[in-house]
Amino acid sequence: MVTKSHHLRHILELNFAVLCISTSGTLGKYISLPPEQIILFRSIIAVIFIYIYCRLRKYDFKISGLDFKMVLICGVFFGIHWVTYFYALKLSTVAIGMLSIYTYPVITSFLEPVILKTGFQKSHLGLAVLVLTGIYFLVPEVSFKNDHFIAVVVGIISALFYAIRNILMKPKVARYDGSVLMFYQLLVIVLMLSPLLLFSDFLQVQTQLLPIAFLALITTTVGHTLLLMSFKHFSATTASIMSSVQPIYGILLGMLFLNEIPELHTIIGGLLILSAVFIESTRTMRTAKNS
Repeated sequence: MVTKSHHLRHILELNFAVLCISTSGTLGKYISLPPEQIILFRSIIAVIFIYIYCRLRKYDFKISGLDFKMVLICGVFFGIHWVTYFYALKLSTVAIGMLSIYTYPVITSFLEPVILKTGFQKSHLGLAVLVLTGIYFLVPEVSFKNDHFIAVVVGIISALFYAIRNILMKPKVARYDGSVLMFYQLLVIVLMLSPLLLFSDFLQVQTQLLPIAFLALITTTVGHTLLLMSFKHFSATTASIMSSVQPIYGILLGMLFLNEIPELHTIIGGLLILSAVFIESTRTMRTAKNS
C-alpha cells in the first residue's frame, strides 16, 4: 500500500529531478560548442560518473537479451533527443528551446496507450491540451522564416524521440536499476558520437570543461537517473505532465544567468503549464490516498 507521505516523497523526488534537468537550457546556451559535441563530452563524463556510482552501490549490470536490445535502441532515441534539443536551444532562447520539447506530454498521452496497451485516460488528454495551450502562448509566431519557429519544429522532433524512449523504458525500470539503464544508454550515445573526436577542438573543449562537467553530473547523472526511476511510481504520461514545470525552472535560470526576461505571453503560458502540473499532482495524490 502506498501511503500519502510516500507518494508526496515520490512527487518531491520527481520535482527535484526536473529541477536538475532544467539546468540544461541555460547550460546549452552558455557552452560555446556545437550541440553534438556538447552531448558527446557530456555523455563521456556522465557515463564515468554513473559507472563509478553503480560499482560503489554494487548494482548488477546484467540485462537479459531482449531487454538489452531495447535499452540500446532507447539509447539511440535518447541521443537524437538530446542533440535536436540542443539545436533548438542554439536557434532560440532558453524559453522557446525548452518549451518546444514540452509537446512531449501530448505525444506521450497518445502513444503510451498504443505502445504499452494501457487504458487511455481522458484526464491526461485534457491536461495535455492545457500544456499545449500554454506552449502556444509562449511561442505564438508561426513562420518558417523565423529561427524561433524552426527551433520549435526541431524541438517537437526532439519531443517525439523523448516520448518514445520514455514509454519504452518504463517496463524496464520495474526490473532493472535506473542508474544501470542510464549507463547503457549513455554508452550508446558515446559510441554514436565518438567519430566527432577526430574533428573536435580540444583546446576549446578544455575552456568549457567545467560547465560540461556540471551538465554531466547534475543534469544528466542526477536528474535523468531520478526521472527514470520515477517511472516506478508514475505512468510515463503522468511523469511527463508533472515534469512540465521544467520550462518554468529553466526560464527562471535563464533570467538569473543569461538575463533573458520573459514577455507577458510567456508568463501566461507558464501559468497554464503550472496549472496542469498542480492538477496532475493533486489527482495522483488523491489516487494514492484511496489505494
